[in-house]
Amino acid sequence: MYLVIASSIVAIMMAIFVTFLRAKSAQKPASVKKIILPPVFMSTGALMFVHPMFRVTPLEVLEAVVVGMLFSILLIKTSSFEIRENDIYMKRSKAFIYILVGLLVIRIVLKSVLSTSIDFGELSGMFWILAFAMIVPWRIAMYVKYKRLASSL
Repeated sequence: MYLVIASSIVAIMMAIFVTFLRAKSAQKPASVKKIILPPVFMSTGALMFVHPMFRVTPLEVLEAVVVGMLFSILLIKTSSFEIRENDIYMKRSKAFIYILVGLLVIRIVLKSVLSTSIDFGELSGMFWILAFAMIVPWRIAMYVKYKRLASSL
């Protein structure tokens, strides 16, 4: 149970960090590199599956991917770009912070409920897969939106 609480606290701290990072990045022009690199960096987390403690079943992978892709829809809907001063910037969305907090609350509730029936290592693996399956479609959609806008410049 302590591991679930500790990982939830870490998730809260990460959410706060992402919120500040997102606010700061909206002040600078967007680029393909800034859109593509976060999932690439996050992909290194897949190394956790080398350790048997974190391995998940194919059904758990499918569940995590489906939930992650569903969550990505919210992020895709609230992410858009605008042209300012002949550069492309992320458009600030007031809904983004609420969605991020909502996703965090859902994550913590799910982790608390599922930790009674799923081993902590497997659950950690599932939540990494969920996050990756949420970020990849979101970033692909951002890339497509960015390229469309860039072609109109």
